[in-house]
Amino acid sequence: MTEAKKEEIKKKKQEKVDQKIGSSKSEDKTKTKTHGEILRQQIIEGCETYDRHSRSILLSSFTAGLEMGFSFLLIGTVFHFFSGYFPEKALFKLIAFVYPVGFILVILGQSILFTEQTSLLTLPVLSNKRSVLSLFKIWGLVILGNLTGGILISLTLVWIGPRLGIFTEADVAKIGQHFSDFEFYTIFISSVLAGWLMGLLSWLVTSSRETIGEIFIIYLITAVMGFAGLHHSIIGNIEIFSGMLVSPDIDLFIYLKTLFLSIIGNAVGATVFVALLKYRAFVFNIKNI
Repeated sequence: MTEAKKEEIKKKKQEKVDQKIGSSKSEDKTKTKTHGEILRQQIIEGCETYDRHSRSILLSSFTAGLEMGFSFLLIGTVFHFFSGYFPEKALFKLIAFVYPVGFILVILGQSILFTEQTSLLTLPVLSNKRSVLSLFKIWGLVILGNLTGGILISLTLVWIGPRLGIFTEADVAKIGQHFSDFEFYTIFISSVLAGWLMGLLSWLVTSSRETIGEIFIIYLITAVMGFAGLHHSIIGNIEIFSGMLVSPDIDLFIYLKTLFLSIIGNAVGATVFVALLKYRAFVFNIKNI
């Protein structure tokens, strides 16, 4: 079979998939969205993000990085306030109740968060509507914006927290060490699980028809991440960078190593276990393809 023939067959298969996705639209707003409806909406939203100006993407991502700082603000406050009442291990479970706040602000506020957008931005590539190169480019912009915003809010909170008496530098150091004090393979697998959950969060938020349902989904999934201590790269960037500012036990190498593993793990979790599996599950259900 010639390359031209193979390309023609591939094109016809993709056209059939696109047609099936395009027809996955229900007029009954009271029913749960179908797999095809969710996939269709995610691909449309992903393509809309690709079509935004680079500066718009960067600024929105920067905003998301800043807003994630409110989770860290509450984490530090809860850790400090309850430190005299609970052992340290229990404190890291207790902060799961406030961990979701930044995520709710970012996602409902339509700012671009790398982990929440990872699977969504991958779907246009899987459906041959965008290239792999464009995916890496937009990931780079989003990560840059998220990390820069996170670093700026870290500098602010590490300065203001002790002055307001809501947490101390010792609290910040403990939180940072709790994020980074693991073997590299543990951080990576933990990050894969966190990315997987964030990909599911994006999928489930799209499936929801009501704002209150979206809030519940965001809270539930991110609270699970917080309670389990899974490695989320963006809030983790704030935690470990803040820790590096105040603790000699966290140096630049530990910061970069932990951050790199978290980003890669989050990307793998969302891309493979959500975007790829959800997309292929839909494609395999189409007859004669």
